[in-house]
Amino acid sequence: MRLLLSRGLTLIETVVTVALTSLVMLALTSIIQYFYRTNMYALEQSRAVNSARTSVEHAMADLREASYGTDGSYPLLSAATSSVVFHADVDTDSAVEKVRYYLSGATLYRGITKAAGSPPSYAGQPETTTLVVDNMRNGTSTPLFSYYGADGSLLDYPLSVAAVTSVHMDAATDVNPNRAPEVYQLSGNATLRNVRNASTQ
Repeated sequence: MRLLLSRGLTLIETVVTVALTSLVMLALTSIIQYFYRTNMYALEQSRAVNSARTSVEHAMADLREASYGTDGSYPLLSAATSSVVFHADVDTDSAVEKVRYYLSGATLYRGITKAAGSPPSYAGQPETTTLVVDNMRNGTSTPLFSYYGADGSLLDYPLSVAAVTSVHMDAATDVNPNRAPEVYQLSGNATLRNVRNASTQ
C-alpha cells in the first residue's frame, strides 16, 4: 500500500498563483472603473438635460402669463439677450408680480417683486430671488433669449418691447465642462398672449 505524501507549493507555483491573482484583480478593477465612468457619464447627461428642461419650462410658463402690471404698466418691461423683465401672476394669488429672469455667470435666476402701496407700485419693493438652474453655458454666440415680432421675424437690437409678441429661449447647460457629455441645448417658445390680444383689439 502506497502512502500519499502531501507537499507545499513550489516557488514557481507560488509566483504563478500570485501573478494570476494579480491579473484577475487588475481586470476586475478595470471593469469596475469602466462601469462607474459609464454610469457617471449617463448621470451627468441626465442632469444636463433636466437642467435645461427646468430652465426652459419655468421661464416659458411664466412668459405665457405676461399681462399688464398692477400699476398699469406694459406687460414686457425689458428684453435683452441674457435677461427679460415682465409682469405676470406667477403664484396664482390674483396679484400681478414683476418677474425678472436673468443670467449671472453660469446661473439663471428668477426674481419676483410684488406691488405694494396705494396706488400700487413695484418701485422700492424687495425682490425675492430664486435659483432656477446653474451650470448654464450660454455665451455671446448662444443668446439665452431672442425676440420675435407679429410677423414672426427676429427683432434686431435695439428693439422696442411693444414690438415683441413672442420670446424664444435657448438654454445651454453642461454639468461638468471638464469632461463629457458635451453642452446640451434645449429650446422653447412663448407667445405673449395678452400682448397679442391687446394688439389685435
